[in-house]
Amino acid sequence: MPDVHALTRALQKKNDSKIVLLVADGLGGAPLSPGGKTELETAQTPNLDKVCQNGTSGLSHPIMPGITVGSGPGHLGLFGYDPWEYQIGRGVLEALGIDFDLGPKDVAIRGNFCTLDEAGNISDRRAGRIPNEVGAPLCEKLDKIEIPGVEVFVRHVKEYRLVIVFRGDGLGGDVYDTDPQATGVPPLDPQPKKEGSERTIEVAKEFLRQAREILKDDAPANFLTLRGIANMPPIPTFEEAYGTKAAAIAVYPMYRGLARLVSMDVLDAGQTLEDQCGRLEQAWDDYDFFFMHYKYTDSTGEDGNFDAKVKRIEELDAAIPRITGLDPTVLVVTGDHSTPSLLKSHSWHPVPTVISAKSCRTDGVSTFGEQQCIQGGLGQFESKYLMPMALAHAGRLEKYGA
Repeated sequence: MPDVHALTRALQKKNDSKIVLLVADGLGGAPLSPGGKTELETAQTPNLDKVCQNGTSGLSHPIMPGITVGSGPGHLGLFGYDPWEYQIGRGVLEALGIDFDLGPKDVAIRGNFCTLDEAGNISDRRAGRIPNEVGAPLCEKLDKIEIPGVEVFVRHVKEYRLVIVFRGDGLGGDVYDTDPQATGVPPLDPQPKKEGSERTIEVAKEFLRQAREILKDDAPANFLTLRGIANMPPIPTFEEAYGTKAAAIAVYPMYRGLARLVSMDVLDAGQTLEDQCGRLEQAWDDYDFFFMHYKYTDSTGEDGNFDAKVKRIEELDAAIPRITGLDPTVLVVTGDHSTPSLLKSHSWHPVPTVISAKSCRTDGVSTFGEQQCIQGGLGQFESKYLMPMALAHAGRLEKYGA
């Protein structure tokens, strides 16, 4: 397969076009019973439907058919980075998302506070989604952990989520998560994926031993699991790859970290979708490319709340006129993966996607939903090819060859 970034670097063309990539996290869904409607098909989305009527629709696969991905690879694919080639640990993304300055000797870890029952089994993988005012003081307690030969940093992220960074010599990032992705079982012990991370495993075990003692009386957050254990990798910048000045408007730290990973400018996005739209309007003249992230289509899917996900989709739809009112050259609406309420988790289902631009071949798709998009002109494609299509519609790619 060709190196997509080698092509886009060679064909870059400057102009005054504006591209908006609107990512509704976990957008894709599934019906609760065979023959029924998905969350997106159930929602009333007149504004997204209009975007489809003016654009070209399809279904995107974050990597390839049948593969379920996390939010990290899902977004990297949308940014045009092959998720198989650029495997980024979630800990790195979370650390970057809270502006932690990662160095070459650092291993970054995404932590989740959890609840252990009297038998030591996990009864709640997210500690009841504790609020910030509970999670932050717990992180301050854990930040006092000391391990010989290693610096330990613990920072609160949001609610039950935290970042742990180990800094020292000989620390590798090839360690499996300790979250068993299930309740009724104990947390896993740190285990190596391959050689070179033995020291990290020793440090992680000692950290968890001390953390268990520190948190033993803090139910529901009386322990934590470790996820996305990783070092900072080399990766080309967004501007190098595409010749665009890019801004990210995301509320949640992980997605801000994803944007910072590829050197987008990460703007203050406030806390609400309304805040994000206002920030987009304020920054409109300063950038060529805007990445906007909307989280709640994913979290409601993970909660298994079909009706709540429908409502969140409708909230997103209500914001579309503020974006289209800016008259972007290209508007892309998609998700990083599917999160069906039926499954309460990420899934392999391809994601509804629409590209709207004056240069589109409209395809007769009149509503934004899975059954309609599968009939659209984009067909089914790997999401890493979405950026070249957006650049082409924006007139930002020269002709290849004579």
